[in-house]
Amino acid sequence: MVTVGIIGGTGFDSPDILKNITRKKVHTPFGAPSDLVTLGTCGTVQVAIIPRHGAAHSIYPTLVNFRANIWALKEFGVTHILAITAVGSLREEIAPGDLVFPDQFIDRTTQRKSTFYEGQEVCHIPMADPFCEKLRSLLGKLSKQLSLKHHQQGTIITIEGPRFSTRAESRMFRLWGADIINMSTVPEVVLAREAGICYATIAMSTDYDCWHESEAPVTWEMIARTMKQNAEHVKKLLFAALPEITYDSCPCREAVKSSVL
Repeated sequence: MVTVGIIGGTGFDSPDILKNITRKKVHTPFGAPSDLVTLGTCGTVQVAIIPRHGAAHSIYPTLVNFRANIWALKEFGVTHILAITAVGSLREEIAPGDLVFPDQFIDRTTQRKSTFYEGQEVCHIPMADPFCEKLRSLLGKLSKQLSLKHHQQGTIITIEGPRFSTRAESRMFRLWGADIINMSTVPEVVLAREAGICYATIAMSTDYDCWHESEAPVTWEMIARTMKQNAEHVKKLLFAALPEITYDSCPCREAVKSSVL
């Protein structure tokens, strides 16, 4: 049975796509999730939503309890996660308002717990292809049908935050091959793989970061102007995608079985 977890990021934390809503308080071995878990249905699909930064956006990126969030979704039977995040663009062709479905990440975080395994067991989880290819392909296909401007692949770099990049850092990330930048994908995607959950990111481009000399430095106001349009596009995509997600064989669910020592 398919149960889809939606992790709502900046600009998208509303459960208004759901019917039959209940909210559950849950405790995990890693502490409390970012907020109550909202459970409901979208059509015939069971859905669980967690706002990554809390309902009032009061949790800055480093303090997000990523382990508790993923553990809680697993406890509610989630089989697939669609993670929504606002990103800055590091490429001219990825314009503000575009959606991106990344296939790779670069980790520039420094202070976050990135594994569930801290006792006698060690998990060397494979991450060569960190995002679920089946979910990414579905999102791309449906975006094309909905005429949503999107990019089927890209490398996302996750920085610690909460500050934005310097111009030197932004230019360096471009040289490294990064296409978009955020503060939340890692370790979330890694933990989902350890939990055996298929995971894909819907990245909403909001700005050109500060490498783009013709743009003013990135500000919260700049990001907020683009997020409303992006959120509406994402809702359309979710309505189309949720009934199309199927529970079948996938490497995402199998990797952890041979990774624990």
